[in-house]
Order: sequence, then structure tokens, then C-alpha cells
Amino acid sequence: MTPPGPVGDRFRRFRERLAAEGADRADRPPLSADRPDQPPLSDDRPNAASGAAAASGAGATRGPQVARGAAATSGGDHPNGRGTAASSRRGDLAARRSTEAGGRWGRRRGGGEELRVPEAEFTSYYGRPVLKGPVWKWDIAAYLFTGGLAAGSSLLAAGGQLTGRPALRRAGRVTALAAVSASAVFLVRDLGRPARFHHMLRVAKPTSPMSMGTWILTAYGPAAGVAAIAEAAGALPRHGLLGLAGRALPPIGHAAGLLAAGTAPALATYTGVLLADTAVPSWHEAYPELPVIFAGSALASGAGVGLLAAPPTQAGPARRMAVAGAALELYGAHRVETRLGLLSEPYRLGRPGRLLRAGRLLTAGGVAGALLGRRSRVVGALSGAALLAASVLTRFGIFYGGVASARDPRYTVVPQRERVEARRTAMDLPADRAVPPAV
Repeated sequence: MTPPGPVGDRFRRFRERLAAEGADRADRPPLSADRPDQPPLSDDRPNAASGAAAASGAGATRGPQVARGAAATSGGDHPNGRGTAASSRRGDLAARRSTEAGGRWGRRRGGGEELRVPEAEFTSYYGRPVLKGPVWKWDIAAYLFTGGLAAGSSLLAAGGQLTGRPALRRAGRVTALAAVSASAVFLVRDLGRPARFHHMLRVAKPTSPMSMGTWILTAYGPAAGVAAIAEAAGALPRHGLLGLAGRALPPIGHAAGLLAAGTAPALATYTGVLLADTAVPSWHEAYPELPVIFAGSALASGAGVGLLAAPPTQAGPARRMAVAGAALELYGAHRVETRLGLLSEPYRLGRPGRLLRAGRLLTAGGVAGALLGRRSRVVGALSGAALLAASVLTRFGIFYGGVASARDPRYTVVPQRERVEARRTAMDLPADRAVPPAV
């Protein structure tokens, strides 16, 4: 055995120095503590290179055995010193990966914070809405108003007929015929061909608001027409066939007026049921309030006709109708703007919000004028005009609010997620087994 010489002592001191420097590096934080975006790297590459050079020199002086031992100690089969730095970096990277993996598994098993996918943004392909929006235009919003006006006018005419107020009866009957004729024009314009209205009369489907609405219009229109024609009986001669017709028209007109008033509530509210039966979010969710709003708007518009056409001495039923209609309309409008949560936004923002707010102000002003200006024909007329304008704004505000909710995918996605979460909570299911929303 060869006694240890100067080269052996030098090699031993080199190994001890490497061990001491390694312990010193373990006590220092990695470079990633200052730079989180960079992985921790070993900072002893010059020392490793000098150690490899010393080992190489020792091998050249001592012999092949010592050189091979130095190469194996310094970095494997890379006698130029690169193996030492690469091995050190690989070791540090492997240790860091094992530590991070252990930390992740430890947090997951230990009940710590769970990694979750971030919430998705409410967008759609190419900016297109989730739902196909309604194809209806302004003429359907106008149809909603004229239908309510016809119903309210028939109720006003019936009130004038039963209480002996001819001015109210005449104004209500004439306005009802004009309004239902305008409704027919708007409806046929939307359908495209008059024959389509006739084709809808082939069946009667109680579960379809559109089918029931067609039959309601069919029953109401002729009755309102006969009642309005009966108002012309006083202009006919008293003798001959025309005189006979003049004497027969008043009782027929009374019966037709009562029939029109009997179908008027269905005419006033079925349009609200029709809107709520669609998939438009803000219409569908407001199914309890829309018939109430439309009924109140119909009463207010009919009262407006009475305040405009009748003298103050005969406008008592119109004033009472105005109070009842305003109460229903304001209550329903307040409900749709507060009860629906996120789906109330379309009724508060943008053009629908402006229309509904203006409608509320005009309704309140019209009722106040009708009650305070009982003896003034001018104040009564202004109050009636305000109630009619309020009814128009309310119908258009409800219409455009639903259209706005169909265009924004947020009003479709968020309520569906809330319903799924509520169903999952009620069934006590884990989050990954939530019942998917119905499409």
C-alpha cells in the first residue's frame, strides 16, 4: 500500500472543503427567495470547476487510479468539471420538485386550501347571446298597449252604462273599438299574413297563451264592435226599417258592452302571461308580476280616456279606476325591479329603466291630478293624458327590458348556476355531483 503523499493530503483537504461549503449553502436561502420567477441554482460552480481542475491535476501527477477516483468524486465521468455543476443543479431541482409535490399532496390530504379553476367570464362565441332573442319589434309593444287600452275602455263603458253616465259609456265603447282594431293591425303586421290569425283558430289549446289570446280577441272584438255601433242609434231616423234598427240597437249594445267587459280582464292580462311563457329571462322570472302590471296599466289607461272625454260631474268611476290601476301598476313595477335579483337589472338600467321611471312619475302625477282637480276639466284632461302616456311607457319599458335580458348571456348563465347550487344544497350533494341545469 502506497503511503499517503502530498497529493493525497491535498485531495482530502479538497473533499473536506467541499463538504463544508455544501453545509454553508444549505443554511442560505435559495436564489428564488429574492427572484420567485427563477429556480434556485447552485452558486458554487467556480469552486466545483477549480476542484475538478485540482482533481485532474492530481490524477496527472499521481497516476490513473487517483485520477479516476477524483473524477468519480468530482462529477462522474466528466473530468472537465461540468459534471459537478450539472449534478448539483439536478440534485437541487429534484429536491425542490419533491418538496413542492409533497407540499401539494400535504395540503390536499391535510384539508388545506384547494386549488380551483377561476370563475369563467360571461362571454359567448363571437359575442353572440346564449338565447335567441325575441324577433318581435316595436309593433308588439304597441299591441300590448292597445290591447290593454281596449280592455280598460270596455270596463269604463260598462261602469258608465251601469251607473247612468252616457258620456263615459260612449267614450269607452268608441275607444275600445278603435283600440282593438289597432291591435288587430299590429298583430297581423307581426304575423305577416292575415290568414295566419285564421289558422290559429283551428285549435283551442288551454296551455298555450297565444292560442287562448287568439280566442279571447275573437270573442272580444265583435262584442266591442257591436257595442260601439249601438252608440249610433240616436242618429238613425225613428220610422221605417232604420227606425226599427235604431230601437233595437240600444238593448243589443248593452248586452254586447257587458260581454266585452266580461272578457276585458282576460284581454288585459293574457299578454303578460304570454311574455312570461317565453324563455326570455326577465320575462319568465317575472311571471307573477307581469299580469298584475298589465291589469293595472289597462285600468289606468281606461281611466285616462274617461278623464279626457267626460265632464268632471260624470268622471267619478274614471277616478276610482285610476286609483285602482295606479296601485296595481306601481306595485307590480316595484316588484319586478326589486324581487328578481340579477334579473331586475334590465328593468332598472338603460332605456327600459328610463321608460319605467318616467311611467311611474306620470302615473303618480295623473292620479294626484284626478283626485285633486275633481272640479276642473283642464286638470282632469291633463291627468287623463298623463295616465295614457304612463301606460305606453310602462308597456314599452317591460318589453325592452325583456329584450335586453335576452341579449346579455350573464342573465341566462348566473340564474341557472344559482338554481343548480340551490338544488345541490337542498339535496345535500357534493359540488362535483351537482345536477346540471335543464336546457
